[in-house]
Amino acid sequence: MRTADGVALRGEAGTGALRVTQVPKDVNALGAYSLGVATGILPAALTANSEIFQFRYAGTNLVVVRRVLVSAVVSTTFFAAGVPVQIELRVARAWSADGTGGTALVFSTANTNKKRTGFALSGLSDTGVRIATTAALGAGTKTLDTNSLAMLVAPGPITGALDGTIVQPGTPLWDRPASDEHPLVLGPSEGLVVRSVAVPATGTWTAAVTIEWAEQAAL
Repeated sequence: MRTADGVALRGEAGTGALRVTQVPKDVNALGAYSLGVATGILPAALTANSEIFQFRYAGTNLVVVRRVLVSAVVSTTFFAAGVPVQIELRVARAWSADGTGGTALVFSTANTNKKRTGFALSGLSDTGVRIATTAALGAGTKTLDTNSLAMLVAPGPITGALDGTIVQPGTPLWDRPASDEHPLVLGPSEGLVVRSVAVPATGTWTAAVTIEWAEQAAL
Protein backbone atom coordinates (compact mmCIF):
# COMPACT_ATOMS: atom_id res chain seq x y z
CA MET A 1 0.00 0.00 0.00
CA ARG A 2 1.23 3.47 -0.88
CA THR A 3 0.16 6.61 0.99
CA ALA A 4 -0.33 10.10 -0.49
CA ASP A 5 2.77 11.37 1.33
CA GLY A 6 5.16 9.07 -0.49
CA VAL A 7 5.39 6.17 1.98
CA ALA A 8 5.02 2.55 0.91
CA LEU A 9 3.89 -0.11 3.40
CA ARG A 10 4.69 -3.74 2.61
CA GLY A 11 4.06 -6.90 4.60
CA GLU A 12 7.02 -9.20 5.24
CA ALA A 13 6.42 -12.69 3.89
CA GLY A 14 5.98 -15.25 6.64
CA THR A 15 5.98 -12.77 9.54
CA GLY A 16 3.21 -10.27 8.82
CA ALA A 17 5.53 -7.44 9.87
CA LEU A 18 5.21 -4.16 8.01
CA ARG A 19 8.14 -2.61 6.16
CA VAL A 20 8.05 1.17 5.65
CA THR A 21 9.81 2.51 2.54
CA GLN A 22 10.15 6.13 1.44
CA VAL A 23 9.12 6.42 -2.24
CA PRO A 24 8.49 9.36 -4.63
CA LYS A 25 5.20 11.15 -4.14
CA ASP A 26 2.45 10.24 -6.62
CA VAL A 27 1.86 12.99 -9.20
CA ASN A 28 -1.33 11.51 -10.68
CA ALA A 29 -2.21 12.55 -14.25
CA LEU A 30 -0.25 15.82 -14.32
CA GLY A 31 3.40 15.97 -13.37
CA ALA A 32 6.41 17.14 -11.38
CA TYR A 33 8.72 19.94 -12.46
CA SER A 34 11.88 21.88 -11.60
CA LEU A 35 13.20 25.29 -12.63
CA GLY A 36 16.56 26.96 -12.00
CA VAL A 37 17.22 30.61 -12.87
CA ALA A 38 19.74 33.34 -12.08
CA THR A 39 19.45 37.12 -11.97
CA GLY A 40 21.65 39.50 -13.87
CA ILE A 41 24.02 41.76 -11.92
CA LEU A 42 21.89 43.43 -9.28
CA PRO A 43 22.82 46.72 -7.59
CA ALA A 44 23.08 46.88 -3.83
CA ALA A 45 20.93 49.98 -4.09
CA LEU A 46 17.73 48.00 -4.76
CA THR A 47 14.94 49.51 -2.71
CA ALA A 48 13.71 47.61 0.31
CA ASN A 49 11.50 44.59 -0.47
CA SER A 50 12.44 44.43 -4.15
CA GLU A 51 11.08 41.36 -5.94
CA ILE A 52 13.78 39.41 -7.76
CA PHE A 53 11.77 36.23 -8.59
CA GLN A 54 8.05 35.79 -9.26
CA PHE A 55 6.14 32.52 -9.63
CA ARG A 56 2.49 33.10 -10.56
CA TYR A 57 0.22 30.12 -11.21
CA ALA A 58 -2.51 30.93 -13.73
CA GLY A 59 -3.66 27.35 -14.36
CA THR A 60 -6.75 25.58 -13.04
CA ASN A 61 -5.17 22.90 -10.85
CA LEU A 62 -3.08 22.96 -7.66
CA VAL A 63 0.66 23.50 -7.31
CA VAL A 64 2.40 21.58 -4.52
CA VAL A 65 5.70 23.35 -3.83
CA ARG A 66 8.37 20.89 -2.71
CA ARG A 67 11.32 23.23 -2.25
CA VAL A 68 12.73 26.66 -3.04
CA LEU A 69 16.52 26.98 -2.96
CA VAL A 70 18.61 30.13 -3.28
CA SER A 71 22.22 31.23 -3.57
CA ALA A 72 23.90 34.60 -4.00
CA VAL A 73 27.40 35.92 -4.70
CA VAL A 74 29.15 39.24 -5.14
CA SER A 75 29.36 40.05 -8.85
CA THR A 76 31.86 42.81 -9.62
CA THR A 77 32.01 45.11 -6.59
CA PHE A 78 32.21 44.13 -2.92
CA PHE A 79 29.79 45.65 -0.44
CA ALA A 80 30.38 48.48 2.00
CA ALA A 81 29.90 47.62 5.64
CA GLY A 82 26.27 47.88 6.63
CA VAL A 83 23.14 45.82 7.14
CA PRO A 84 23.33 42.10 6.33
CA VAL A 85 21.73 40.70 3.19
CA GLN A 86 18.11 39.70 3.88
CA ILE A 87 16.11 37.54 1.45
CA GLU A 88 12.54 36.33 1.97
CA LEU A 89 9.90 34.09 0.45
CA ARG A 90 6.34 35.40 0.53
CA VAL A 91 3.00 34.03 -0.71
CA ALA A 92 0.92 36.13 -3.12
CA ARG A 93 -2.88 35.76 -3.35
CA ALA A 94 -5.47 37.13 -5.80
CA TRP A 95 -2.70 37.54 -8.39
CA SER A 96 -4.69 38.85 -11.34
CA ALA A 97 -1.98 40.49 -13.49
CA ASP A 98 1.60 39.39 -14.16
CA GLY A 99 4.58 41.32 -12.92
CA THR A 100 6.79 43.21 -15.36
CA GLY A 101 10.44 43.52 -16.26
CA GLY A 102 13.25 41.01 -16.01
CA THR A 103 13.11 37.80 -18.03
CA ALA A 104 9.87 35.82 -18.39
CA LEU A 105 10.28 32.02 -18.49
CA VAL A 106 8.52 30.04 -21.24
CA PHE A 107 6.56 26.90 -20.27
CA SER A 108 4.57 26.21 -23.43
CA THR A 109 7.38 24.34 -25.22
CA ALA A 110 7.18 20.52 -25.17
CA ASN A 111 8.90 18.91 -22.17
CA THR A 112 9.81 22.25 -20.60
CA ASN A 113 10.99 21.70 -17.01
CA LYS A 114 9.30 18.29 -16.72
CA LYS A 115 10.95 15.69 -14.50
CA ARG A 116 9.68 13.02 -16.89
CA THR A 117 8.88 13.26 -20.61
CA GLY A 118 5.40 11.77 -20.26
CA PHE A 119 4.20 14.40 -17.79
CA ALA A 120 1.70 17.03 -18.87
CA LEU A 121 2.83 20.53 -19.74
CA SER A 122 2.90 22.76 -16.70
CA GLY A 123 -0.09 25.03 -16.18
CA LEU A 124 2.25 28.00 -15.76
CA SER A 125 1.93 30.70 -18.39
CA ASP A 126 4.77 32.13 -20.49
CA THR A 127 4.56 35.50 -18.70
CA GLY A 128 3.84 34.69 -15.05
CA VAL A 129 7.26 33.42 -13.92
CA ARG A 130 10.01 36.05 -13.98
CA ILE A 131 13.60 36.54 -12.82
CA ALA A 132 15.15 39.98 -12.37
CA THR A 133 17.98 41.08 -14.65
CA THR A 134 19.54 44.34 -13.43
CA ALA A 135 16.62 45.89 -11.56
CA ALA A 136 13.66 44.89 -9.40
CA LEU A 137 10.61 43.32 -11.04
CA GLY A 138 7.37 45.26 -11.36
CA ALA A 139 4.84 43.92 -8.87
CA GLY A 140 1.84 43.24 -11.09
CA THR A 141 -1.55 43.01 -9.35
CA LYS A 142 -1.57 40.80 -6.28
CA THR A 143 -1.89 40.77 -2.49
CA LEU A 144 1.13 39.60 -0.52
CA ASP A 145 0.66 37.80 2.78
CA THR A 146 1.31 40.04 5.77
CA ASN A 147 4.28 37.99 6.98
CA SER A 148 7.12 36.12 5.29
CA LEU A 149 6.79 32.41 4.64
CA ALA A 150 10.56 32.06 5.07
CA MET A 151 13.52 34.39 5.63
CA LEU A 152 17.29 34.13 5.59
CA VAL A 153 19.99 36.56 6.69
CA ALA A 154 23.52 36.38 5.30
CA PRO A 155 26.69 38.48 5.48
CA GLY A 156 27.56 40.94 2.74
CA PRO A 157 31.27 40.36 1.92
CA ILE A 158 33.10 43.67 2.19
CA THR A 159 36.62 42.84 1.01
CA GLY A 160 38.20 41.15 -1.98
CA ALA A 161 40.12 38.91 0.45
CA LEU A 162 36.87 36.95 0.94
CA ASP A 163 35.47 34.52 -1.63
CA GLY A 164 32.40 36.63 -2.40
CA THR A 165 29.83 34.10 -1.23
CA ILE A 166 26.71 35.68 0.24
CA VAL A 167 24.37 32.67 0.37
CA GLN A 168 25.80 29.18 -0.16
CA PRO A 169 24.53 27.25 -3.22
CA GLY A 170 21.45 25.16 -2.53
CA THR A 171 20.40 27.00 0.63
CA PRO A 172 16.71 26.21 1.27
CA LEU A 173 14.18 28.99 1.64
CA TRP A 174 11.52 26.27 1.67
CA ASP A 175 12.09 22.52 1.88
CA ARG A 176 9.26 20.22 2.92
CA PRO A 177 10.07 16.64 3.98
CA ALA A 178 7.42 14.04 3.17
CA SER A 179 6.68 13.64 6.88
CA ASP A 180 5.75 17.32 7.34
CA GLU A 181 2.20 18.09 8.42
CA HIS A 182 1.07 19.81 5.24
CA PRO A 183 2.73 20.87 1.98
CA LEU A 184 2.73 24.38 0.56
CA VAL A 185 -0.18 24.39 -1.91
CA LEU A 186 -0.96 27.16 -4.40
CA GLY A 187 -4.27 27.48 -6.22
CA PRO A 188 -5.18 29.40 -9.38
CA SER A 189 -4.03 33.04 -9.31
CA GLU A 190 -1.71 32.41 -6.37
CA GLY A 191 2.06 32.32 -6.29
CA LEU A 192 5.36 33.03 -4.59
CA VAL A 193 7.85 35.88 -4.69
CA VAL A 194 11.46 36.01 -3.58
CA ARG A 195 12.28 39.48 -2.30
CA SER A 196 15.51 41.27 -1.48
CA VAL A 197 14.41 42.77 1.82
CA ALA A 198 17.66 44.68 2.40
CA VAL A 199 21.29 44.69 1.22
CA PRO A 200 24.30 46.83 2.25
CA ALA A 201 25.12 50.04 0.41
CA THR A 202 27.21 49.92 -2.80
CA GLY A 203 28.43 46.66 -4.30
CA THR A 204 26.77 44.38 -6.85
CA TRP A 205 25.48 40.82 -6.60
CA THR A 206 23.84 37.94 -8.45
CA ALA A 207 21.28 35.50 -7.04
CA ALA A 208 20.02 32.12 -8.21
CA VAL A 209 16.66 30.47 -7.44
CA THR A 210 15.65 26.83 -7.89
CA ILE A 211 12.03 25.76 -7.38
CA GLU A 212 10.63 22.21 -7.52
CA TRP A 213 6.89 21.56 -7.64
CA ALA A 214 4.16 19.14 -8.66
CA GLU A 215 0.77 19.96 -10.21
CA GLN A 216 -2.33 18.03 -9.19
CA ALA A 217 -6.04 18.21 -9.88
CA ALA A 218 -6.80 17.65 -6.19
CA LEU A 219 -4.98 17.03 -2.93
